[in-house]
Amino acid sequence: MTAPSTATGPGLLDALSLVAEVVDDLAVKTVRDTHLAVVDRVHGLLDRPLGASAAVPGRAHRAVASGVYAGLGAGLRAVGRGLDAAASAGLDARPGGRLDDHRRGRFLRAAVNGLIGDRLAEERPRWAIPMAVRVDGSDVELTDDGVRAAYPDATGRLVVLLHGLCEDESNWERGREVHGTTYAEALAARGWTPVLLRANTGLTLRANGAALTAVLQQLTRAWPVPVERIALVGHSMGGLVLRAAADVVDECDDRWVDRVTDVVTLGTPHLGSPVASGVGAGSRALGLVPESAAFGRILDWRSVGVHDLVHGLTQDVPPLPHARYRLVAATLTRSPRHPVGAVLGDCLVRVPSAFGRGGSVELFPGADVLHVGGAGHFDLLNHPRVHEALRDWLA
Repeated sequence: MTAPSTATGPGLLDALSLVAEVVDDLAVKTVRDTHLAVVDRVHGLLDRPLGASAAVPGRAHRAVASGVYAGLGAGLRAVGRGLDAAASAGLDARPGGRLDDHRRGRFLRAAVNGLIGDRLAEERPRWAIPMAVRVDGSDVELTDDGVRAAYPDATGRLVVLLHGLCEDESNWERGREVHGTTYAEALAARGWTPVLLRANTGLTLRANGAALTAVLQQLTRAWPVPVERIALVGHSMGGLVLRAAADVVDECDDRWVDRVTDVVTLGTPHLGSPVASGVGAGSRALGLVPESAAFGRILDWRSVGVHDLVHGLTQDVPPLPHARYRLVAATLTRSPRHPVGAVLGDCLVRVPSAFGRGGSVELFPGADVLHVGGAGHFDLLNHPRVHEALRDWLA
């Protein structure tokens, strides 16, 4: 089995169709439900003291408003169906017409997959990103010839890098113009072969883990030289997916996971993210009042991948007994004990979660830990302190 070609990915017409769906589901329906809730509240207060005859204007108002919103929704759905039909007919299948043909298009596709990737996999498969090995913005065909062509200078040491939520493999190039290099380039100079992955981060951690273990099994079987050592490096959610992948490997001969010697996680919410928890709490709070319930449903549009970040992966996914774990956490403040740094962490993940330590829980006994002060969550994608640590850890 090979990775699907990006030629089947979404184009401009697919993007416009998705916009029509989002406007209908989020904008029109949110305004409609809020409007009608206010109408019900106001006329409910007036109808009781004024009597049954006073209810007529409220009912008329509701009927007219409902009809207007129904018409807008029907129009948007008709436009979406028309755009889908045109896209299926190949009307935008021209060179450079796919989102994956452009860096900004790949960024948009990755972000949308992170937010609603589970829905895309079921309802808009052209939008859904397949788990794949990536080189120069394209999927690598996981055959002997395909892998040999993609990695002409392959070594026996592979470092696998997986991005976080709403990201893609190009996010590892963040800050390259400032630091002059990336983790992949620096490790390649020291004899490692970087393997960059792209995933639909809107799927569950377990689903992505299963997809990843299948991809890595195919990759290592097709690798041009004997695989001696594998290091896994994950940013944010990527670290959780790497852990999930190592946990679902089938019992078979020549398993890729048996060659894993190092696991490095960068700002990974092993014990969950307060931001993900806050989104769920906000959705529930907004749902308590009819006038705000529609805005709560906007928050509920988030993917199951985002839901999985609420609790992370705890003791049900144990560390690999033969691998060394290296855990990196960042805080906005230089000291992790500063009140701001202790509460906000790197703005998305707190230090205890990134280190897998909280209360009586310690997920990675004996792991090497690194705190990076004065840095945000995305600074960990390319940071001098992490470069130094990787040089020592992956010597």
